[in-house]
Amino acid sequence: MTSPCYHCGLPVPAGSNHSVVIEGAARDMCCPGCEAVATAIVSGGLDGFYRYREKQSDRPEQAQPRDRWTAYDLPEVQQQFVHDWDGGSKMAALLIGGITCAACVWLIEKHLGHLAGVGKVSVNASTQRAQIVFDPEQIKPSQLFEALERIGYRPAPATAANRENVIQAEHRAALRRLGVAGLGTMQVMMFAIALYFGAGSDGVGEFERYFRWVSLLVATPVVFYAARPFFSAALRSLRARHLSMDVPVSIAIGLAYGASFYATVFGTGEVYFESISMFTFFLLLGRTVEMRARHRAGLASGGLAQLLPMTAARYQGDEVVHVPVAALVAGDRILLRPGDTIPADGEVLEGESGVDESLLSGESALQQKLVGSPVYAGSVNGDSSLTVCVTAAGQSTRLSAIERLVERAQLDKPAQVALADRVAGVFVGVVLLAAVGAFAVWWQLDPSRAFWVALSVLVVTCPCALSLATPAALASATLRLQELGLLVAGGSLLETLPRISRVVFDKTGTLTRGEPRILEIQLMRDGWAEQRVKDVAAALESQTHHPLARAFRAWRGNLTASKLKVHTGRGLEGQIEGVDYRLGRADFAAPEILAQPQGEGQWLLLADGDGPIAWIALGDKLRETARDAVHQLEKLGLSVELLSGDQSNEVQRLASQASIAHFRAGASPEDKLSHMQQLQAGEEKVLMVGDGLNDVPVLSGADASVAMMSAADLAQSRADAILLNGDLQVLPQAISLARKCRQIVRQNLAWALGYNAIALPLAVCGLVPPWAAAIGMSASSLVVVLNALRLSRANASMESADSSVPGMQAHHAN
Repeated sequence: MTSPCYHCGLPVPAGSNHSVVIEGAARDMCCPGCEAVATAIVSGGLDGFYRYREKQSDRPEQAQPRDRWTAYDLPEVQQQFVHDWDGGSKMAALLIGGITCAACVWLIEKHLGHLAGVGKVSVNASTQRAQIVFDPEQIKPSQLFEALERIGYRPAPATAANRENVIQAEHRAALRRLGVAGLGTMQVMMFAIALYFGAGSDGVGEFERYFRWVSLLVATPVVFYAARPFFSAALRSLRARHLSMDVPVSIAIGLAYGASFYATVFGTGEVYFESISMFTFFLLLGRTVEMRARHRAGLASGGLAQLLPMTAARYQGDEVVHVPVAALVAGDRILLRPGDTIPADGEVLEGESGVDESLLSGESALQQKLVGSPVYAGSVNGDSSLTVCVTAAGQSTRLSAIERLVERAQLDKPAQVALADRVAGVFVGVVLLAAVGAFAVWWQLDPSRAFWVALSVLVVTCPCALSLATPAALASATLRLQELGLLVAGGSLLETLPRISRVVFDKTGTLTRGEPRILEIQLMRDGWAEQRVKDVAAALESQTHHPLARAFRAWRGNLTASKLKVHTGRGLEGQIEGVDYRLGRADFAAPEILAQPQGEGQWLLLADGDGPIAWIALGDKLRETARDAVHQLEKLGLSVELLSGDQSNEVQRLASQASIAHFRAGASPEDKLSHMQQLQAGEEKVLMVGDGLNDVPVLSGADASVAMMSAADLAQSRADAILLNGDLQVLPQAISLARKCRQIVRQNLAWALGYNAIALPLAVCGLVPPWAAAIGMSASSLVVVLNALRLSRANASMESADSSVPGMQAHHAN
């Protein structure tokens, strides 16, 4: 009996020899089409598809095109690296092997951007990850793979396994090339020293020819293997009609090797095999260290959603079965054991446990979860088992929403980066012209030195440092902000924050925790205790979704109410143990006119048929870090104000508690936006910090905006950053870090431009040999990268020395 095809399930014909190794075992395939598709799935790191698919795949068409990328157009293969985007478009996340420097990013974005159907392209050199927005009606994923392969890169779907494989392969290849260049340099230098000391001596002609030939043999692998990435990168940039920094490097190595080869074969002229080898070694050393720094500064090793488990323990009746996470839907009940990663958003039905939400909030302490508490995908269950009802799964989870915000931010290339890319491209053309000019001048002065002077000019002025100056600093600063608990979702945030002159806070859920609490209880009847008041109020509020009802959540279940009735805007009533109660405004709860207490908060009256029982004061508490955050922002030279839609005296009370002198209550969304525009008309640069749908217009209109983690999804999608842990002190830390980032970008650009301004005249004057030029160029790039990495270790409590804020005016809310 023949076995079924592992891919489509159809019978495998007798004598068929088509198979693919999947999960360590050879799996029989019925035809070349299934074999090609399965091979693409496995080689793409997507073999988990076979483990968790719910049915056999369709058999592909027998007339398979020769193109090996066609399998990536299949829906089942695209599930892990393509998802929906805006307006019917899709987003493909790819890993691209072969990226060597900042110019590769420019080349890939430019090349793919010219394809019909491609909307936006963003490549992160640190993670080698590309986000490509495309119209599936005009272009297919396979065509994106083809386009990248055509210009010499190695594309793969952006899965966690692929990401690790790309990094390891890049490290191994870099070390092999570095080893060949280092060994070749040491060997050829020994022969070069012998030639140096033997020059001019009698009877050394045969030895000189011998040493030259041996040096040629040793240097050849250095040029054709170790230096191959430079030639490959230069070739693909020329094909794309762009001058990258690899072009002058490749010209320098190629011309030097060609001249030395000619001198060796024909026994005339000088050889510089030691300069070529040393030059290549120092270039590779610089690139290898730079590569490790880029990986260290990477924001993520793939998608955040890849941190989810592959399976979940789902209840089917009373039985627990393991199913793929992709099969979870809202309403499912799942079991979370201690140590399990939570696979979907949900609400706790049974159990109590501490949950590690550090991935989402940056808060390392376990968050205690009770019945009714929300849990989020990507968090890790701590000490006890929980039964959870799934409320959102897959692309609907908060984790996926955050990932989409990050991807959207990465699509927006900051103006500083774009400018540096353009400057670097122009600079290479200037360098080539300078090299030609130097060669022409030296040919008239000293023809024997003309070639080597031009070679030094090509090498010493290579603008690697210029291209790295801004992206390296922005990547390190963004990583540091994420560690502090601020998720950057807008590409220009770090450029805008240093120019901010005013910070505007919303009240509810921003300055406050967004959780109303009982501030005070004033008993009005003997025989009643505060605990009894809380239990009765909690029973009356048990079935309402009013925000104030959350203040009584801790006492729900102690008593049960029936005949509940809600009177909108006034209060509610119900029966507990045969007694009718009312809770709400004083004129609703009791017929007699009562004077409201003068204390803080919003006062509710609890009464029964016999009259008033107790006054209950509810209020939202200020976040613990709010006062310190306001003080630190003012210390940085910023104005702070509170802008709230709340009509109550709570606004004034909380503004006083937070030490905010300027506040405005009762502002509608339109009023907030109008106020924001007035500030901006007065040359203010405004940072808006908000929570909730009523803040969406002003978040969109502000120069920079931050939404709280608890904010509505729409508010988060309009913000430039998400404050993950609710710690408002992160805001002054972020502004200080952004100012420090601006300083480091300026330092890097000044260093890169200054280095080239000094090195170019020295090279033109013939004072810099090629090997010294290689050291100088590599050192210049390393200085820029290492200077930028200081941001990733920056002290969170630092204050920028650059405290001046452009355009600051003394505008205050009325």
